[in-house]
Amino acid sequence: MSSQPPTPDDLDIEQAITQLEQAFTALKDRYTQVKADQQRQQDLQHRLDQTQRSLQTASNRSDYRSLKAELNQTKQQLEEIELALESQLFSWSGWREVFWQAVRFGGLGVVIGWMLHAWVR
Repeated sequence: MSSQPPTPDDLDIEQAITQLEQAFTALKDRYTQVKADQQRQQDLQHRLDQTQRSLQTASNRSDYRSLKAELNQTKQQLEEIELALESQLFSWSGWREVFWQAVRFGGLGVVIGWMLHAWVR
């Protein structure tokens, strides 16, 4: 059997498969990151609750100050994780393809509408 050179269709399919594999890998990585961030968020929320309870029962001024500093630090870390989760969910790269498909097909719809309107006249 002789080996035939790949056709343009074969190359397009190979390229599409490669892109699909890359997209799937990126999706898996994103899913793993979101799960880790959600777990970290739960841990920080638990730590925040514990620190608030300890703050209410603080016996001296130095304990109160250190607990207050820990509370502020935990709140800041929690806000950073929440921001990271929100920004990752609404990133432009995830919506780019949907946006351009809407523009393309919306534009196509307008052109078809104009053609039908002109034909019906």
